[in-house]
Amino acid sequence: QVQLVESGGGLVQPGGSLRLSCAASGISFSLYAMGWYRQAPGQQRELVARITRGGSTNYADSVKGRFTISRDNAKNTMYLQMNSLKPEDTAVYYCQATCTQAYWGQGTQVTVSS
Repeated sequence: QVQLVESGGGLVQPGGSLRLSCAASGISFSLYAMGWYRQAPGQQRELVARITRGGSTNYADSVKGRFTISRDNAKNTMYLQMNSLKPEDTAVYYCQATCTQAYWGQGTQVTVSS
């Protein structure tokens, strides 16, 4: 059974930082491209950042220079370091694993507010 479990969300003030984690089980993690997506209320789910099996990364323009995606294949875990957070970063953040098919986590809430 495939499970992707996100953690690390919460409430943070503007300018603050959070580190999200996505722990994967039931898949050969190193074979999967991994990604973070987010969905704000009333908005469509959007790509935040992706990392390939080989470690290549790409980011949404809105988070470039502030967010860093990484993976630890030994721990079957992906991370998203989020710095200089803005209120517009408020959303539910989802983890995705993609190989022959895509799997999703249940999401973790990130709220940026003073």
